[in-house]
Amino acid sequence: MSDDLKQRALAYHAEPKPGKIATAITKPCEDQNDLSLAYTPGVAAPVREIAADAEMAYRYTGKGNLVAVITDGTAVLGLGHVGALAGKPVMEGKAVLFKRFADIDVFDIEVDAESPQAFIETVARIAPTFGGINLEDIAAPHCFVIEKTLIEQLDIPVFHDDQHGTAIIIAAGLLNAIELQGKTLENVRIVCVGAGAAGIASMRLLATLGMPKQNLTLVDRKGVVHSGRDDLNEYKQEFARDTDERSLADAMDGADVFIGVSGPDILSVGMLKTMAAKPVVFALSNPDPEIRPEQALAARDDLIMATGRSDYPNQVNNVLGFPFIFRGALDVQARKINAEMQIAAVHALRNLAREPVPQAVLDAYGLESLSYGPDYIIPKPIDERLIDRVPPAVAKAAVDSGMARQAYPDCYPKI
Repeated sequence: MSDDLKQRALAYHAEPKPGKIATAITKPCEDQNDLSLAYTPGVAAPVREIAADAEMAYRYTGKGNLVAVITDGTAVLGLGHVGALAGKPVMEGKAVLFKRFADIDVFDIEVDAESPQAFIETVARIAPTFGGINLEDIAAPHCFVIEKTLIEQLDIPVFHDDQHGTAIIIAAGLLNAIELQGKTLENVRIVCVGAGAAGIASMRLLATLGMPKQNLTLVDRKGVVHSGRDDLNEYKQEFARDTDERSLADAMDGADVFIGVSGPDILSVGMLKTMAAKPVVFALSNPDPEIRPEQALAARDDLIMATGRSDYPNQVNNVLGFPFIFRGALDVQARKINAEMQIAAVHALRNLAREPVPQAVLDAYGLESLSYGPDYIIPKPIDERLIDRVPPAVAKAAVDSGMARQAYPDCYPKI
């Protein structure tokens, strides 16, 4: 980070008042009558209704539009285990995105927990406050246990965005990219570098969408995840292959797809040149990708490439997903965000990229034209059509799969 950017970022967060979020009052509170309704004695009426029927909390409180963004500070951005409090600027930033893109209210919560179990117990105890929980920046492998346990214990959506948000955006972009390259998910060979939360969740989702696991090679810091290793946790073992490949270079020879959720400069030009014809490279390490687009495109003119950065085409950005996925889930008071809802989000995003791009999007990015193709495989985050496409798809999937407390909203398009 340059000194200039650092100073501007610090000023942005400090002035004119510290932080990025605040609360707001949604009802009149101007006179004695308003006060008697907002608090005592009038507030006793909704209290009694909720005591008699807990579902009335959705009618009489802000629960139904309130998400908790919660971290333990163990995997904050690329900074690692910086602690719960140091993760607060990121959680506030997530709150800004929820509100800006989907009008969802957020309380950011930083939990100083001494163990995964302590974190789980804390979140479970405060869960009645919320309509949904977004887990954020929790290190693997604890994040898998934490999310699974909370999903089992709670009756509101629990969604670890570093896992499923990333997976959904990767899947949407990848389905389009491999189609443009004349291939299918069922017959491509995929190499994924990074066996943490994002990598494991992405591979699970791709398998659900039809990718044969035998066509995937997972690579971690020690090399290929293969069945002969005795140092694999249960999550890596799920993708261990019986193979003679040991290094990333071995795995890349003849591969159709590279997905990087690891670190900078992992993929060399030499490795890229050994990939199959018409390859796809998702180099998603931020801010420095596994291989620079300039290098990759100079080496392979038949390549489709995506990164996590906004200054290159095909940005894989979680803001395309989580605000709109939660919007759809909240609007039908979903109990969970299940696989059907995630797949619905994948296809909604995938299909939107195939439609004509509005002028407002072109103007926002300083472009004269943009259409579905190698440089546009996934919608831009600023595309205002996202709110009209993704939430209805997620809500319908929730209703159809039995996850919804409420019917599909009348205000949504019939899909």
